[in-house]
Amino acid sequence: QVQLVEFGGGLVQAGGSLRLSCAASGSIFSINPMGWYRQAPGKQRELVATMTTGDSTNYADSVKGRFTISRDNAKNTVYLQMNSLKPEDTAVYYCYAFRILTYWGQGTRVTVSA
Repeated sequence: QVQLVEFGGGLVQAGGSLRLSCAASGSIFSINPMGWYRQAPGKQRELVATMTTGDSTNYADSVKGRFTISRDNAKNTVYLQMNSLKPEDTAVYYCYAFRILTYWGQGTRVTVSA
């Protein structure tokens, strides 16, 4: 079992920044990859960014150049730095981790006002 706890959501004006954190605990050995999805109201959950243990990253086209994913292996934590936020980034952001199964965090809400 893997437990994921997210921090860092909130309300921000367009053009602002937020950093999300996701701390993993439990059976964390060999978690790969970790990353973030988001789900906007009335829309399907979509991939935002992923990062492997080899530091390979993948981003949704809509966030490339604005969002950066990183991880601190010593803290078992993955981060999502979000810059130049837009109203269309408003969503609930979910951390995920894959180790045999896909595990999800509880979600953290990000609201970007125009």
